[in-house]
Amino acid sequence: MSALPDRPAGDAQAAHARLFTPLRLGRALSLPNRLAVAPMTRVSATADGRATQQMADYYAAFAAGGFGLVITEGIYTDKAYAQGYLFQPGLADDAQRDAWRVVVDRVHAHGGRIVAQLMHAGALSQGNRHRSTTKGPSAVLPKGQQMVFYRGEGPYRMPEAMSEEDIAEAIEGYALAARRAQEAGFDGVEIHGANGYLLDQFLTAHTNRREDRYGGSLDNRLRLTGEVIRAVRREASEHFAVGVRCSQGKVNDFTHKWAGGEEDAARIFRTLGALPIDYLHTTEFEAWRPAFGEQGPSLAALAREHVPVPVLANGSLHDAMQADGLMARGEADFVSLGRGALTHPDWPERLRAGARLEAFDRGLLAPIADLENAARHREGRGRE
Repeated sequence: MSALPDRPAGDAQAAHARLFTPLRLGRALSLPNRLAVAPMTRVSATADGRATQQMADYYAAFAAGGFGLVITEGIYTDKAYAQGYLFQPGLADDAQRDAWRVVVDRVHAHGGRIVAQLMHAGALSQGNRHRSTTKGPSAVLPKGQQMVFYRGEGPYRMPEAMSEEDIAEAIEGYALAARRAQEAGFDGVEIHGANGYLLDQFLTAHTNRREDRYGGSLDNRLRLTGEVIRAVRREASEHFAVGVRCSQGKVNDFTHKWAGGEEDAARIFRTLGALPIDYLHTTEFEAWRPAFGEQGPSLAALAREHVPVPVLANGSLHDAMQADGLMARGEADFVSLGRGALTHPDWPERLRAGARLEAFDRGLLAPIADLENAARHREGRGRE
């Protein structure tokens, strides 16, 4: 991340005025600006999946720092096969729901909005206190190695193929988690259909070798995502925002591209856009780069062409010029920051004031990407 040189606050605010205009998602969720905190796994909940006071402080800092929308880390949805990481928070029971209320109230107290990202890890689960086995669309060994900074070790386990009953259980888990999210006071939910987790596993041909109605054609491979979105929408009130996140790359297959290129992208986005969602969240390593090859539109631009709802773009947009440029070109309606938000929870206020933005420090996520490690690392740097 390049540092932003100090300059008068008025100049900075004028240069990036687009980022500070309001935006409405769905019928009732109004955002004060176009800056969101991206979902980032922090593995800092209690062992039984309850959010903590430290997590409340962490999320509240983003709202206090000027982010219009905060998207939580992936939250597991059931006590079967959804959990992906040890110390991951859940919305799978009422105790977990009640713990989130403290977090939500803190964010709201600072004028922020917060949505819960609902996640089922599927075959990429590397730590589940409820099950010793994993399940996915097919019995296909995931590529790559488990992530050490989320307490994983060695290769992924061979998953079992999900039965129709397992699929129904997963759909119900998403729906009940959405209900609990609304009861906890969240402003909406984001369905995690990206980065190689369960819904993306069903979408991806090499991890989905099913021969039933959930496999084969692209439409069939998108079926589960549609069923989850509709189930979540049925549980939520009309004033509760529902978004979905999608990507090409995966946590264990970073360079993956959709085989059909722009044609596949058009079909995927048209299908998602016809579902009852209020926004669509795309993520790439660098959001402004062509989605396929050396030239052509970005993934966010393709989404915006084919969906009727606002598009949220993610990917190295802590560079304010890139974030503003993406919106100026009409490729996205708002942007989400990961590394920038971790570096500066008050990134929007710093940008507005023309203050310096420092480079991301990877020590915040190593050796374990939890909040305790980040606090120790910042404390150590403060003593230098």
